[in-house]
Amino acid sequence: MFSGLAALVIEEVVDGGEVIRVVARSRDVPLPCPVCGVLTGKVHGYHGRTVADVPVDGRKVVVHVQVRRLVCPVLGCRRQTFREQVPGLLERLQRRTTRLTGQVSAVVKELCGRAAARLTRSLAAPVSFATALRLLRRIPVPAVRTPRVVGVDDFALRRRHRYATIIIDAETGERIDVLPDREAAGLEAWLRTHPGVEIVCRDGSATYAEAIRQALPDAVQVSDRWHLWRNLCGKVLAEVRAHAPCWATVNPTRPGGVHEQTTRERWHKVHNLLGRGVGLLECSRRLNLALNTVKRYSRIPEPSAERITPRYRPTLVDPYREHLRTRRAAEPAVTVTQLFREIKTQGYTGSHNLLVRYLTQGRAEGNRLVTTPRHATRLLLTHPEHLWTKDTALLSTLTTACPEMAELSRLVAEFAQLLTPAKGNGTRLTEWITATRAAGLPHLHSFCNGLELDRAAVNAGLTLRFHNGRTEGVNTRTKRYFAVITAWASSASALVRKTPAPLTSGPSERMTRILTT
Repeated sequence: MFSGLAALVIEEVVDGGEVIRVVARSRDVPLPCPVCGVLTGKVHGYHGRTVADVPVDGRKVVVHVQVRRLVCPVLGCRRQTFREQVPGLLERLQRRTTRLTGQVSAVVKELCGRAAARLTRSLAAPVSFATALRLLRRIPVPAVRTPRVVGVDDFALRRRHRYATIIIDAETGERIDVLPDREAAGLEAWLRTHPGVEIVCRDGSATYAEAIRQALPDAVQVSDRWHLWRNLCGKVLAEVRAHAPCWATVNPTRPGGVHEQTTRERWHKVHNLLGRGVGLLECSRRLNLALNTVKRYSRIPEPSAERITPRYRPTLVDPYREHLRTRRAAEPAVTVTQLFREIKTQGYTGSHNLLVRYLTQGRAEGNRLVTTPRHATRLLLTHPEHLWTKDTALLSTLTTACPEMAELSRLVAEFAQLLTPAKGNGTRLTEWITATRAAGLPHLHSFCNGLELDRAAVNAGLTLRFHNGRTEGVNTRTKRYFAVITAWASSASALVRKTPAPLTSGPSERMTRILTT
């Protein structure tokens, strides 16, 4: 029952109800002087210590230990007498045994201050929230090891204000370190002080790329494949919007709204100025438009006819939609009043005006949904095996109506095949870039320019099995832990009578180190 107290001589065990008291003494063996290391067994006196041990049968255990004060036999030693310690059991100035401290520290590490204090009371080893915080601060920070493959990513401590950099082992997913910012200097300094890194997985950040290049010129940089696909998705959406006048002819006709009228007016103004030789920047100044907006209109061959999918609420007319559609198809000149009388006899309880609005909106005949640019983009970016039959048919209709959409669909499918790592993907990527530059898709041309700027890392991402997926997962968990750490920092600051740090402030160096545990 008290095997953990084997280093002591137990003389008596007293059952005190909710508390078990153990009377013990230290063994009569020589111990080394803590200064000179000479063994001694000469006793100068005795002292009593009262410490708490792990509970037994749900009851607290209190140990009354008699320890010796020994005399150092070396003349001139700085410590003439010293109190003996029991290694592995009793530490200097501690009121708990080592094993009880370890158990409480494990609880504190998971729950922090007040929550840990509440749980320890149920475990018959009560501590206050202040003691829990002190135990948390005493937990040693594990030594930072240097893995062969690391993943680097940033995360927001306070969005748009303060960020940090997380470094993990890309092979095991273990969190290695957290840097207090996302500047190139911080990552470069960390890499210089941790030699041995051979491969670094990152996103498309030019800051991280330059830091890795400066610190480890021989390391292989791997661009994350998910970020490559995400960048391509944005360019594909821009291309679909640019060619909306072509493929949008598959949508049902509808009188143009205010948005479509404004779009056409801007398109004509931009192209009139460009036709007279006015530059893009001067166009943006004359028309009071953003430069990127002028660029977007300049790339559209015809005025955009983007449509928004109508979102209607259920009405009382919906159950009679099929009857209305059949009657209007058989007799186009039938009056609304006549239709109102017919559905009234079938149980319609709505008003005449509701029926008029329903028919005016075209909801009786509107059996085709409007295809928006985002919907068309989703069809292009979804694996063909994961599309429904109706989606496959719609995609075929879109690519038939617009040659650029057919070319875009082919290029997207070829690039998707490159995302499966293989040895020959570097050569295939070169062929894909050449084919893309030959196509009339300017937004994909800019995507190719970005690939060329980071070509070595992109080739490594398409040929090696490493990626930044584990980093994103650890990143998400770190954000959750950060809320607990900031609360602990505020409590700790109040404990030492300092001004509590606000929850929105960034972590101190100590907090940043604890994030790595």
